[in-house]
Amino acid sequence: MQTAYIALGSNLPGPAGSLHETLDAAVLRLAELGRVLARSSYYSTEPIGYADQPAFLNAAVALQTALGPHTLLDRLLEIERSFGRDRSHGIANGPRTLDLDLILYGDLVLSTQNLQLPHPRMAQRAFVLTPLAEIAPETIHPQLRKSMSQLLQDLSP
Repeated sequence: MQTAYIALGSNLPGPAGSLHETLDAAVLRLAELGRVLARSSYYSTEPIGYADQPAFLNAAVALQTALGPHTLLDRLLEIERSFGRDRSHGIANGPRTLDLDLILYGDLVLSTQNLQLPHPRMAQRAFVLTPLAEIAPETIHPQLRKSMSQLLQDLSP
């Protein structure tokens, strides 16, 4: 069993309802993939990149799972699709009903065509680090050798 950290985000109401209801429903689906060890609060954040879209609601989950990292990623993408997300269409970093990103998988460092672990941009994204620092403040980034709290503090001006 490994502990995986998953970032959740939504800025368009989906089949589950409001943004809060969408993230609540997504967490229930994640629980089918293992055991949810921790779940962060919800954070409202402004979009990055493509700015002409609604604010996002973001969170993070710690999931203990027996699934391997590639299988877990496939399942995350299946959950996104079931919530109406189609990554093959739309604007990059644009509006979405559900975004599930595999951020960390234990202390695994991996770089394949489909999956990079740790997530390559996590250390630059407060909307990822804020909820991660809430549920796993002492978890260490396996390449940068800093805790989630330290990485978040490094982003502060």
